[in-house]
Formats: sequence, structure tokens, C-alpha cells
Amino acid sequence: MDTAQLAEISQLEEKVLAANLPSDLLEKAKGMIVRLDRIARLGGNYANDFDATSRYIGWITSLPWQKRSQDVLDLKHAEEVLNKNHYGLSGIKDKILEYLAVLKLTSTTGTNVANGSYGSYESNEKKFNRAPILALIGLVGTGKTTLAYSIAEAMGRKFERIPFGGIGDALFLRGQARAYADAEPGAIIKALARAGTKNPVILLDEIDRVAEEARATIMGVLVELLDPEQNARYTDHYIDYPFDLSEVLFIATGNNTTHISTAVLDRLEPLLMPSYSDEEKIKIGKDYVLPKIMRESNLPPNAISIGDSVWPKVVRPLGFDGGIRTLERTINNMVRKAAREIVSGQAQQIVINEQNVQQFLPA
Repeated sequence: MDTAQLAEISQLEEKVLAANLPSDLLEKAKGMIVRLDRIARLGGNYANDFDATSRYIGWITSLPWQKRSQDVLDLKHAEEVLNKNHYGLSGIKDKILEYLAVLKLTSTTGTNVANGSYGSYESNEKKFNRAPILALIGLVGTGKTTLAYSIAEAMGRKFERIPFGGIGDALFLRGQARAYADAEPGAIIKALARAGTKNPVILLDEIDRVAEEARATIMGVLVELLDPEQNARYTDHYIDYPFDLSEVLFIATGNNTTHISTAVLDRLEPLLMPSYSDEEKIKIGKDYVLPKIMRESNLPPNAISIGDSVWPKVVRPLGFDGGIRTLERTINNMVRKAAREIVSGQAQQIVINEQNVQQFLPA
């Protein structure tokens, strides 16, 4: 064995010992390193074995087996975050606050709710979080994804998003066995590695838009992911060792429930996202979207003014749209045109009124 190989193997040993791995997975990793050391000494195909072993050890040591973030389960704080980021949606917000209240109760091992304190009791029975998993269902642009972001922000948890649109193979979620060349973990394990905690918020985005030919197998994986009595021992094909997903807060979204299997729906609590009226869009445009885009464009608050009589044309430039994505694009376009005039020195403040609105609206 040459010096370089010895150094590589030593680095793998150090990485494994420094990680807080489960005991039997630690023994498995040590066995792989012993085998690699034997191959190096006997002159086998060291390069291929080192690559496979180091990639596997790299993944298992990057996973948050014991690391979790501290939850912020303050309902007043959560309400402030939701109101800051979203206008209206009072029914949806109430459901989310009720959901967080259940999480606060189930995150404790004993209760004395009357005086607001929580005691503890001994139990040998595994305690599952049986609060329903939220499924935000609604038209494109109604705020499903941003609402999921807000829930993560309100709880102080890491946020990861897994897009389901067009997925054609359950292995995208489940990973591929290490026997295959270029195998890697599935999207769930990758999301946990990116988050760095075992209790992030993971958004399963557009679960109704998976490829038809793979729908049955993907829905089967979702059943396991969303069932608290099954996901405590979720096994990715590549990692080949159970990972406890019971502390992950899954949130699903979809345009409708038609293509979501009954077994998956049984584990979800659908919340219907309403379409926005023109009046609501005007309020959102004035108080949320325009100030946000101006901040992002580094423009002072008084640089652009849009007259009240102009807003109906802003919110409906091309006809009805149930969401606010078109509104955001329209305002973004208007701000860019106004910013060009300000930067070029044509004006220090832009007032958009009925006389000049057409030059700022998208063509």
C-alpha cells in the first residue's frame, strides 16, 4: 500500500468516527474501510472500490442522524409571520395555527394544559405525531408554495422543496441500489442532507403532476413517507439503512386531487386555496408585491407611485387569473420600465396614472 492510499483510508476512518452514526451503521462503515484496506494491501481494484466506498461514507456522514433544529411553536409569532407574508386567507391561516397548536401539544411528553406547563411521564410505547399532514390544493399562483415557506419560517425550521412535476420513476424518491454504476440516494435523503437537520419542513410540490406510467409506484412511496407509523424506518435503496422521518414536517401541494391516490389522500388534510378577487389583488399589489419588488430593485419607497384608478388595469391586464403570479410579473415589468427612466435621468419619481399607464403595462 502506498502513502497516498494510506492517507485516503485514514481520512475515511476519521470521517466515520467523527460522525454521530447509529452503532450498527458505524460497524458497517468500519467493515467497508477494513475491506478497502485489504484490497489496497493485496493489490486489487483499489480505485473503483475507493470511489464507491468514499461516496457512500460521504453520504451517510452528511446525514443529520441526531441533529435537529429547535422548534418555535409560538402561535402569536406564527400568526404574525403569516399575516406579514400573506393577505387574506383567514380560513387557511386558522387551519395552520390549529395544526401548530396540535404540534405543540404532541411535541411534549406530558401535559398540564390548564396552567400552560408541561410535565413528563414514562412510556415504553412509541409516540407518533398524529397531526394531519397539510395538502394545499388550488390553482396556479394562489400562494401554495410561499405559504409552505411561511410555515417553515414561523416554526424556525429548515425548508426544502421536492418538485414532483413530471417525475417518471419512484427511484427519484427512493434512490438506487449501490450495485448500479453512478447510483445515488433519492430526493428525500438529498433534502435531509441539504437541510442538515432531521426535522425540516419538506414541501412535496405538485404531487398530482407525476408521470402517468409511474403514478402507482410513486403514490406507494408517498404512502410510506406520510404515514407516521411507517416513516420512522424509511429506507433509501442507496443508503440501505433506516432513517427516522417521523420528525419531518411534510407539506404537499397540488392543483387538484383528481390524480392523487385514495391511500395518499387518506393521510392528508386538504386545504383549498381560494382564487383572489380583483379587490384582494389590488390590496396585495399595493401592500405586498409592489413594496417587495421595489426593495429588491433597490428603489426608495417613493420612487414609483401608482394611482388608485390604475390598479384595476394592473391586476387584470389580460383577463381573469385566479392567482397572483401574473400580477407579480406585471408589476415587475412596470418597475423595470420605471427604473430605466429613473436611472437614465428622465425623472426622479415616476407617477403612473391613466394617461401613461399603457407605456408601463406589458405589451
